[in-house]
Amino acid sequence: YADGELNTSYLALDYHVEQGRGDQTALIYDSPVTGKKQQFTYSELTEEVAKSADVLRFQQVKKGDRVLIYMPMIPQAAIAMLACARLGALHSVEFGGFAAHELAVRIEDAQPKVIVTASCGIEIEKVIPYKPMVDKAIEEASHKPQSCIVYQREMVEAKLVEGRDHDWQAMMETALPIAPVSVKGTDPLYILYTSGTTGKPKGVVRDNG
Repeated sequence: YADGELNTSYLALDYHVEQGRGDQTALIYDSPVTGKKQQFTYSELTEEVAKSADVLRFQQVKKGDRVLIYMPMIPQAAIAMLACARLGALHSVEFGGFAAHELAVRIEDAQPKVIVTASCGIEIEKVIPYKPMVDKAIEEASHKPQSCIVYQREMVEAKLVEGRDHDWQAMMETALPIAPVSVKGTDPLYILYTSGTTGKPKGVVRDNG
């Protein structure tokens, strides 16, 4: 990868569409908790990711910026990761269900420009509102993200902070699919934190190559 350029989102999605596999299934969502099932073809997933990248770009996310993803196991979590990669931005996925302090520690370290979250997660039969934990974590952290994008799930509607928070679905309605940004193989793709059980969590950075 001495001077090679690529884009992880392009290689995961657009490339397969170009090879004639656009109608093949790319992602299967099968939730034993909600009983919901959903499938995305490569073409459909490319469109969703390309539009989600535009949503992030509208929040001034660009190549080299960090985006913290605090989501349950729903398709939008994978879409958000690929949307970050499409822009050349780093994503950092945090375990959905972390308490506010654990989340604040990671916000402090990663210093994300944007947080992407959902209104709630579900653990067996218990609905856990995510937004109050995100709000508390932002309050606790000295680094303040510019904005927070919230995917509203039908079980809970999150209250949005005016001027900072944005509704994912509403923004997707006006978003346009954007092309992938070229990055070096050595450019970072994501930050993954260690558990932090023996001290401060350490952020492991992986590159696109």
